[in-house]
Amino acid sequence: METLNYKGYIGSLHYSQTDKIFWGKIEMIRSVVTFEADNAHDLEQSFQESVDDYLQTCQEQGITPEKPFKGVFNIRIKPELHKAAYE
Repeated sequence: METLNYKGYIGSLHYSQTDKIFWGKIEMIRSVVTFEADNAHDLEQSFQESVDDYLQTCQEQGITPEKPFKGVFNIRIKPELHKAAYE
C-alpha cells in the first residue's frame, strides 16, 4: 500500500471514482483526520496541512497528540519494529 509520511504520521491514499478525487486519512491514531485533493501534488500538501492542523488543534486544546506506532499491541516491541510490521 502506498502511503504519505510527514512528521512521523502516515497518510493512506485512496481514489473515489464516483467523486473523481483522491483522499486519505492519518492512519494508526484513534482521531479521525482526513484530507483530499484532485491531484497527487495537492493531496500531499493537503496531508501535510492536515497533520499540522491536527498538531496545532491538540496544542490549543492542551491535548497530547496521538502518536502512531507506540509499540503497543498485545505485546510490546520497539516503535521502529511496530512501524516496519505495519508497512
